Amino acid sequence: MEKPRDFNQESKDSDALESRHKYAYSFDYDVIHPYMIRSFQPFFRPGSLLELGSFKGEFTRRFLEHFDDITCVEASDEALREAQSKLGDRVSYINALFEHVTLPRRYDNVVLTHVLEHLNDPVRVLRRINDEWLAEGGRLFLACPNANAPSRQIAVKMGLISHNAAVTPSEAEHGHLCTYSLDTLEREADAAGLNVVHRSGVFFKALANFQWDRLLQTDIISKEYLDGCYKLGQQYPDLCSSIVLICERGASRG
Repeated sequence: MEKPRDFNQESKDSDALESRHKYAYSFDYDVIHPYMIRSFQPFFRPGSLLELGSFKGEFTRRFLEHFDDITCVEASDEALREAQSKLGDRVSYINALFEHVTLPRRYDNVVLTHVLEHLNDPVRVLRRINDEWLAEGGRLFLACPNANAPSRQIAVKMGLISHNAAVTPSEAEHGHLCTYSLDTLEREADAAGLNVVHRSGVFFKALANFQWDRLLQTDIISKEYLDGCYKLGQQYPDLCSSIVLICERGASRG
């Protein structure tokens, strides 16, 4: 029998890890989020946006510059309330599981970032996006942490983790069930019937997040250096912090 999940507790685990500088960092919010938007922006479609997994609204906030019609679905009611307190009525919120939620319409843009690795049945959710939620001509923006990021590969060589795709104890606390690489991520999208139209990565990453977080508090790292890591990531997506697939609707595989 599948173990029940406490999404509020997973949210609390994230907060505790953040406070101990072990999971969420300014590197994620201040560096990766803007570069992720930059990598998505050329593929945005006019119209509506559905964000699946908004957490506390930090990433959602960045979409307000590009969309007036935003709907967010979030499993943690506590995280959702915090997002509401920040963003107010500029965003419509639904507290539900992706596997069970009923949405009133289709959307021109669907965003699923750093969420798929949390799902018990990722293909089922991707199939719902393809069959039920993505509008004709719309696009899915799918991003996950990358198993093959150099920082992870270095950790393997150091003996800190067993293999590139391992789920670390801190990731497991936060609800991670797997770690994707480009090939396994595309396997899931294909199994759901989605058409992958673009593959990319966000930010060449040779250091762990806590190392980046410390560096960002100094004058060692310039904006130009960060831009260089972003551009290098476009050339070598398999060596990025996050991997990205842009998908369009394909034939239903019910």
